[in-house]
Amino acid sequence: MMKTNSVYVSEQNFEQQILQGVSRSFALTIPQLPLALSSVVTNAYLLCRITDTIEDEVALTIDQKSFFFQKFIDVISGKVSANHFADELYPLLSDMTLPAEKELVRNTASIIRTTLSFNEKHQAILKRCVTIMSEGMLRFQKIKSPYGLKELSDLDSYCFYVAGVVGEMLTDLFCEYSGEISENRKRLFEVAASFGQGLQMTNILKDLWDDKERGVCWLPQDIFQKAGFDLKNLSIDNYVHTFGDGLAELIGITHAHLKNALAFTLIIPPHETGIRKFCLWAIGMSILTLRNINKKRNFKSGNDVKISKRSLKAVIIVSNATLKSDYLLKTLFNLTTRGLPEPIKK
Repeated sequence: MMKTNSVYVSEQNFEQQILQGVSRSFALTIPQLPLALSSVVTNAYLLCRITDTIEDEVALTIDQKSFFFQKFIDVISGKVSANHFADELYPLLSDMTLPAEKELVRNTASIIRTTLSFNEKHQAILKRCVTIMSEGMLRFQKIKSPYGLKELSDLDSYCFYVAGVVGEMLTDLFCEYSGEISENRKRLFEVAASFGQGLQMTNILKDLWDDKERGVCWLPQDIFQKAGFDLKNLSIDNYVHTFGDGLAELIGITHAHLKNALAFTLIIPPHETGIRKFCLWAIGMSILTLRNINKKRNFKSGNDVKISKRSLKAVIIVSNATLKSDYLLKTLFNLTTRGLPEPIKK
């Protein structure tokens, strides 16, 4: 049955509304994209957020998560009823899941109707992302620990599955949108996953105490062991400088990924102002968050290092004023990241 315009608009309005509830940052950046991209990127983000909700739900067993990850892939493929998926998952969500995320899951059918209204190429791009993300999340759910991941390479892999693949998805969508952008597809893909990892590592560092409260730690043990700290001794009330030293190395690695995020942005033609805004605002928010973490390595909550509304406004104003000049953007990046640790060269 063909979807009427009124139903389509209604579902678009729902997606905009629920996006505000599940991610204030993406609710800011996605609308900056050209109209031809914003609707599909909004839908893509919400699909990823449903996947993320399955990953984070503490009440679900590994077997249940495996079941729902696969079932959601089948839903996106049009093989399984979205209503049936939602009816099974929604009652199992605990109070640890945000109300907006519960509402998103409850309205999975609405999200999927929009997904299936896109052209086959877009559907394939979104399905690839969710499939890789789901498989990777399940892998790490099986090895997660309150004492961290074993090695930095494990963190790299985890970041790819939850964010790097999103960077690749966005690159595919940007290339589909513009032939001019597609000419630089290879260069974009070289740094796309790193872009996603920079944003994800910023969030992992910011949310480390919230994650620990849920019994999870995504920090790599080897980095902290090298600094002389054992993550088994990680305590919100007992900060030691060796932990701060390990944190500094991760800040330096995140800094390097954000450099790649800027490189990605500069490959986008300057006249594509919407796409550049989307990228630059995200990079700017991450840099300022990273600066706050670096200044206060003994922080005890994500709120302690969260950027202020005033800082957010500054990111938007300065990014918009410089977005067409590669020279100014490089200069701005160097100024705002001054004082951040650089990655340790091996």
